Amino acid sequence: MKILRFRWQNQEGWGRLEGSKVWPLSGARSFLPSEGVEITEVKLLAPTVPTKIVAVGLNYRDHAEELGMEIPEEPLIFLKPPSAVIGPEDHIRLPSGAGRVDYEAELAVVIGKTARKVSPVSAREYILGYTCFNDVTARDLQRKDGQWTRAKSFDTFAPIGPWIETDLDPQAVRIRAYLNGELVQDSSTEKLIFPVYELVSFISHVLTLYPGDVIATGTPPGVGPLSPGDVVEIEVEGVGRLVNFVKGD
Repeated sequence: MKILRFRWQNQEGWGRLEGSKVWPLSGARSFLPSEGVEITEVKLLAPTVPTKIVAVGLNYRDHAEELGMEIPEEPLIFLKPPSAVIGPEDHIRLPSGAGRVDYEAELAVVIGKTARKVSPVSAREYILGYTCFNDVTARDLQRKDGQWTRAKSFDTFAPIGPWIETDLDPQAVRIRAYLNGELVQDSSTEKLIFPVYELVSFISHVLTLYPGDVIATGTPPGVGPLSPGDVVEIEVEGVGRLVNFVKGD
């Protein structure tokens, strides 16, 4: 099932996508007509409202090599703030003075129920589904600061969407990025150093994960700079494609 969040006739809510129509989500209060509405009639929003985004750095060996960084011995995690979240077709703003700003295509995990100290074997039970994520990064500031908070946390630096796919096996999913229609990243989650269920378990032993929280699982090689006027698309096999536009701040 594809779960989405949307705006229609000045109201915001949750629904499910079937074919080309958005339908009321079972068990949830909805303002949609019983016959649903065409997806072209709604504005898609970020499909989750997380309390936090836990991102994983250097989770593809060849990406670590691309950046000239050591392969981590355990998951390298950092946080992105909820204030950075934007949805499909929203604008990524390039902050003045930040230098180079890169796209990073990732599979994102959306948590479905509170998870604390769960095992890798039971991790699947705590996952609602999966979506596309762009871990936008001010690369020059990342190198300058030595830690990643500022480089990863600017407003608009966490595009998520277009919806949450609940029926997906995350263990061999193709991840791609397109910049102005050109394929620039192309890999698979089977190349992750730390796979999805292991990440959920590891992170849940560090901090409690709440429903709606996001785990961004890392990006493959091929990251590159964004410029005003660019169109960047993140595609996750079995989920869909997240499209965002780029402009100066």
